[in-house]
Amino acid sequence: MSKTVTPYQNQQVAKKEQVADMFNNISKTYDFLNHFLSLGIDIIWRKKAINELKKDQPQLILDVATGTGDFAFEALSILKPKKIIGVDISQGMLDIAKQKIAKRGLGNKFEVKLGDSEKLPFNADEFDAVTVAYGVRNFENLETGLADIHRVLKPGGKAVVLEFSKPKGFPIKQLYAFYFNYVTPGIGKLFSKDARAYTYLPESVAAFPDGEAFTNLMQKAGFKNTKSRPLAFGICSIYTGIK
Repeated sequence: MSKTVTPYQNQQVAKKEQVADMFNNISKTYDFLNHFLSLGIDIIWRKKAINELKKDQPQLILDVATGTGDFAFEALSILKPKKIIGVDISQGMLDIAKQKIAKRGLGNKFEVKLGDSEKLPFNADEFDAVTVAYGVRNFENLETGLADIHRVLKPGGKAVVLEFSKPKGFPIKQLYAFYFNYVTPGIGKLFSKDARAYTYLPESVAAFPDGEAFTNLMQKAGFKNTKSRPLAFGICSIYTGIK
């Protein structure tokens, strides 16, 4: 397993606490920088991930690491479930999500709560589907988090994970490395009050076990029919698995 990469490299503070602090710090500029840094392509990737659930027609969905709620809002629009519950470790991000929910009048369809991805505050076999967009690489213990996602899914339920991966082919691999290691931290420093957050991003992606290594971890957690689908030459990947 790769070494644990933390936002502030503080050995005395657990990764999940550092991640919560980091997202609290960047919550107000997060949405803007997300779309800006990805040139808006993140919206297309989200839709592709959500479409993985279209034929399943899940009615109760859990969105882990929901952040400011963009993935869940898109899922509501495309899948029309009865309800989505979003969980996140950062209160700052959830505050932004709550403002969006109120503004859009979706309080009866989308609810958010503070929660730890490795100790989800739900019963076993509760959800038709669980989604995670750009969140699994921030888990302190990936295997524990995947096992808990498996626990809260109903038998036959599907998990969909969208996460950055590492392109392998020339010249995408080199361009991606340059953009992620130099451009992203520079722009993050300019617009965000927490420059370290955008240095942590490429470090966390580099350390993340992507592709087959991740589907192997899903299988270890109990998932069946696991699949990995690279997007945009491998910049991003969609992972799916069934309980």
